[in-house]
Amino acid sequence: MTASNLWRSVREAIRGTEQDFTSGSLNRGVLLLAIPMVLEMLGESLFVVVDAYFVSRLGASALAALALTESMLAVIYSIAVGLAMSTTAMVARRTGEKDKRGAARAGVQAILLAVGIAAVLGLTGALLAPWLLRVMGGEPEVVRVGTNFARIQMGGMVVIILLFVSNAIYRGAGDATMAMRSVWLANGINIVLDPCLILGLWIFPELGLTGAAVATTTGRGIGALYQLWHMSRGDRIRVRREDVRLDLAVIARLARVSLGGIGQMLVTQVSYIASIRILSEFGTVALAGYLLAIRVVIFIILPAWGLANAAATLVGQNLGAGKPERAERAVYLTGSWNMMFMAVITVIFVWLPDLILAPFAMDPETNAVAVRALRIISYGYIFYAWGMVTMQAFNGAGDTATPTWINVGVFWFFQLPLAATLAFPLGRAENGVFWSFAIAYSLSAVVGLTLFRRGRWKKKVV
Repeated sequence: MTASNLWRSVREAIRGTEQDFTSGSLNRGVLLLAIPMVLEMLGESLFVVVDAYFVSRLGASALAALALTESMLAVIYSIAVGLAMSTTAMVARRTGEKDKRGAARAGVQAILLAVGIAAVLGLTGALLAPWLLRVMGGEPEVVRVGTNFARIQMGGMVVIILLFVSNAIYRGAGDATMAMRSVWLANGINIVLDPCLILGLWIFPELGLTGAAVATTTGRGIGALYQLWHMSRGDRIRVRREDVRLDLAVIARLARVSLGGIGQMLVTQVSYIASIRILSEFGTVALAGYLLAIRVVIFIILPAWGLANAAATLVGQNLGAGKPERAERAVYLTGSWNMMFMAVITVIFVWLPDLILAPFAMDPETNAVAVRALRIISYGYIFYAWGMVTMQAFNGAGDTATPTWINVGVFWFFQLPLAATLAFPLGRAENGVFWSFAIAYSLSAVVGLTLFRRGRWKKKVV
């Protein structure tokens, strides 16, 4: 690809021109999907980085409350991502079959299912917020500071799930640019409101940590409304009046595939929550340091998830078009790109952690924990690059069960026992938890790639 063709493809990717990803150059297809998906992931990561930046000014207790709430919200993200996986798979399959009406109907049912789930979980989470913070090991000051923040975040989870599912609809239809725009709209609103509501700038009240929750929920809510408005007048995915009705058959298929997606994410997030619980045994400084590190990690490696999401769309659409070999080639191509990207990130994290963490500098003890976390966890990234892509390839094919069982084996029966063993009997403290992440990521990638090569995912019907 010449420089002029590359630049033309970049502009097309950002503009969002309609493409057929079941034919033509796979390199170009990956590029056209990956660029807006990477930008979408960067926008999503800015939510957490901006929150961490301003909340860090409020002290370690506020950061610890943020960390504990995020770990609890991880369960909600698991449900949102799991539903998004099945939505992308079904919409992409219908798109590959050139069935635009079927794609739109699948999208509507996914939204209805998302709203129903969010209503039940949101009310429950808001009511139990202080109790949940205590169960997670929060000290009394952390619970006091974080209760309102946790209530707003969990009570407003409907906008989180809607944003995830609507983006999945657009990605499945091949309109990754629309997903990117909605996230950047939501993120821009959050960037403006965060300092105003946290610190009390201009005409806004000083709400402290609660202001971060209000800003994030408002931004995501406006982004979700923008997506729904655009679906009524889009091209690649357009919802008509007759599509807005309950279709139990489609919902049943979505729910069946979603169970695997939700399961694989819940397995991972339960492992993460348990790991946070282990970290809490080493005090607020260990929690706050890990939070700073993981926020930086999320910001920098989410472009890798953008590449993995591109693989999911290509797999779904090409299976729908009856081209399984092209779907497989797309995964190997995307995995190679991802590995090169993550190799660069590993070098940066190992050699320059202090520079990376400089904008979030707090007390020396917290920074020291964050530096160690960045270095240690990054050792598994080259393997993890392939793990991301192969897991998303399974999901794009609608085979959400395989990644679930991989996660059960690797994270529940390997990572958690390893974290506890390294942290306590072997005396590695928080470093032991960090090493368990790096080793588990590497193992999951090896297992995932081995199962992907067997090819059973090609026969999955969605």
